[in-house]
Amino acid sequence: MPALVKMALCRIGKLSQKGSVLFLCDMQEKFRHNIAYFPEVVSVAARMLQAAKVLDIPVIVTEQYPKGLGPTVPELGADGLKKYSKTCFSMLVPEVEEALGAIPDLRSVILCGIEAQACIMSTTLSLLEKGLDVHVVADACSSRSQVDRLFALSRVKQSGAFLTTSEGAILQLVQDAAHPRFKEVQKIIKEPAPDSGLLAFFAGQNPLCT
Repeated sequence: MPALVKMALCRIGKLSQKGSVLFLCDMQEKFRHNIAYFPEVVSVAARMLQAAKVLDIPVIVTEQYPKGLGPTVPELGADGLKKYSKTCFSMLVPEVEEALGAIPDLRSVILCGIEAQACIMSTTLSLLEKGLDVHVVADACSSRSQVDRLFALSRVKQSGAFLTTSEGAILQLVQDAAHPRFKEVQKIIKEPAPDSGLLAFFAGQNPLCT
């Protein structure tokens, strides 16, 4: 693909099955009772993981200091996937960068997890610095504080990330109801994603609307 075409695709944020990777950030046991809407966020991230498996999209899973914060929660469905341990906020530790280098024609990262103002924001900025197209799945990201969550989503949008929802991202990846795996994907999104409190952000003026 010519370089100018690649740049244009990045600017509009078009997702495709090829050239995309799913990032699942730090959804661990010790966060379970501290993160707002944790069960809902994990459930939505699990939908993204199911879709990634159906569509053969690579997946990167990280754990923040697992010795202290525990393992990835089982309901995410990430058993059997490699977990990259880290202490820094950005998911782009050397092992993850090495894994990304093995993905042909990588253009887009779909990002889910916690916390929005820490690891999601730091990861987004690191990926944008590398020229990658970042799609933050808003209904699959949260924080302890909803104020932090709101302004983190606003901040990454200001920096050039694309805010999306799980269903929006999944349907962009499929592109066509004639896709050979559309019926499998359709089963994943048949029921609406659980409410993770995002609608409250749109009551009156807020930073996401600017």
